[in-house]
Amino acid sequence: MEKNNKEYALKIIKILERNYGNVRCALDFSNPFELLTATILSAQCTDERVNKVTKDLFKRYKGVEDYAGADVFELENYIKSAGFFRNKAKNIIKSARLVVSKYNGNVPQTMEELLDLSGVARKTANVVLGVAFGKAEGIAVDTHVIRIANLLKLTKSCDPVKIEKDLVKIIPQKYWIKFSFLIQTLGRRICKARNPAHTVCPLDKICPSLHK
Repeated sequence: MEKNNKEYALKIIKILERNYGNVRCALDFSNPFELLTATILSAQCTDERVNKVTKDLFKRYKGVEDYAGADVFELENYIKSAGFFRNKAKNIIKSARLVVSKYNGNVPQTMEELLDLSGVARKTANVVLGVAFGKAEGIAVDTHVIRIANLLKLTKSCDPVKIEKDLVKIIPQKYWIKFSFLIQTLGRRICKARNPAHTVCPLDKICPSLHK
């Protein structure tokens, strides 16, 4: 059964690769801390909205030291439209201060160290490790991955940590970073939560949710 699951998962990846090519992270950034900041902002917010917010934010705050010394109320005003802005502002500032004081201004490159930062769970840590440093330590599980992994019967869980454990068992490690971006692209373009375009879905022939 496990072998079949691995073959099925790889088939999904190959089909999505043929359709979406060399997908990448949709967040705009120019350094690891900007990516960390953008990923913190992306919680309960679209990447499109985050990119609009960070366009001005990244002009105001040039480096991690700027965030570490930021006034929380000013930072809140920059990120207000990203939702949950008060908690996000506090987390960004706290994370910046720890990066400055403990890591000499450099975003850490291990899962354990990243999880020690404020507002960082495994999804954010996996994005930073994979995109900024090319390290595949796990699979970033966002709302698209939660929903579509269940539709594809790659998991039976709605818990991000459990879903990640299920996925890493059946997906080759060389695809761990790319898998999330492929699923996110499918979710944005075709498999939308409210109005999925089943007739043009590249996975229409193998999706178990379409062939019950």
